[in-house]
Formats: sequence, structure tokens, C-alpha cells
Amino acid sequence: MRLIDCAGLGVRFGKTQALHHVDLQIDKGEIVTIVGPNGSGKSTLLRALIGAVPVTEGRVMRSPGLRIGYVPQKLHIDPTLPITVARFLGLPRRVARAKAAAALAKAGLEDLGDRQMAALSGGQMQRVLLARALLEEPNLLILDEATQGLDQPGSAAFYQQIEAVREDLGCAVLMVSHELHVVMSASDRVICLNGHVCCEGTPATVSAAPAYRALFGTGTKGALALYRHDHHGHSHDELNSTAAE
Repeated sequence: MRLIDCAGLGVRFGKTQALHHVDLQIDKGEIVTIVGPNGSGKSTLLRALIGAVPVTEGRVMRSPGLRIGYVPQKLHIDPTLPITVARFLGLPRRVARAKAAAALAKAGLEDLGDRQMAALSGGQMQRVLLARALLEEPNLLILDEATQGLDQPGSAAFYQQIEAVREDLGCAVLMVSHELHVVMSASDRVICLNGHVCCEGTPATVSAAPAYRALFGTGTKGALALYRHDHHGHSHDELNSTAAE
């Protein structure tokens, strides 16, 4: 089932054309990662898809009744503000404690409802934001560089949690990330964006695309580093040889 279908999408801010001629489809259950250099319009695209930024060209079609959970890059909370995790999850409208606890468990943070928000680590904070996004059991989970500021093990653990959420809820996941070495192994499809869609496909396909290599290079820092196996059981070497054919 198609959750989002946008065609010819464009976004302009005054005289600046942030996005132009973007075609994008998100289907139920898939994990899609958007990569691109700074200023390529990644966050703008996410906001356009959820309706937070007006589209100036093209169209965005959302499936009827689509429930979207959104995890931002970060959230600043005044450290002097006395607010517990459970209370935070109940803003702006009250949430039953059992429902909040279930969302925290799905995000990998059981038994933290009474913890003060100001006492959370960076990784715990991002998981609380994930729990908040999961409260309505979304069909589509959107993450905008949600691991920014976390170390590599913390990022890897967070993305493993995202995979578990996808399996549990059957939701699609659309995420933006600059951590090519971490997120690609969790992606079914990669979209390379630079104001428009430069290339898209499987991680192996995109890593071999000239448009991707022009933006990120061909060395180990630019290559899409896959874990030992993808979702279909192919080995790292098999994917590399496939990309080279």
C-alpha cells in the first residue's frame, strides 16, 4: 500500500528554490533513507511531506487516515524545568500511563517514566522523542537526523531499535541521516538528494551511481558501508560485486 506519493514537488523560500521536481513514493513497511550534502533540502522535504512547509510546485498525496510519527533532530528543554518523562509524553494532551509505558518499551526505555527529562542522556532523550512519535502507532515514522550528537555505538543501537519498531508495528520508516556508515544497512531504499533526486535504489545501487560518487566520493568515507548482511541475506562482498556489474 502506498502511504505517500509526491510528483514534481518544489519548495521555494522567497527567491531561493530549495527543492525542485522531486518525485518520491513511500510504501507500507519499507525503510527509506535520504542522504545528501548540507543544504540539499533534506529537512525541507520531510517538512513538506508532513505539511509543515507549503509546497509551491507539484503535489503530495497521502493515503487516507495516514498516521505520521515525527522524530526531530533534537529538542531543547530548560534544565531547570521539573518535568518527568511520563509528563512530557502527556503534552499537550493527557496520555494514559499504560499507553506511555508501552511506547517507552517500544523505544527501548522501560521503567523511565518517572525520570526527569533534564537527567536524560542524549541517547535516552532521542528514545523518549521516539516513544512520543510512537504513541499514536504511526503508519509512517519520520526521523530527521535523529542521532545527531550521538556516538557511533549509540547511533547503531538507535537504528537497531528503529528496525525493531518497523517489525513490531509494520510501519514504514523515512529517515534523513549523514551517518552513511550506520544507516545504510538498515535501509531498503536510499534516495540521494541535492535539491532534486540525484539517484535512488538499493544501497548497493546508489553507492555505484555516478551522481552519488560525485557528491560523496568513492573512498571508505564516502562509500555506503553495509553490515555483513542485508535484509535478503546477501553478504557484503556479494553486494559490492553486484554494484560493480
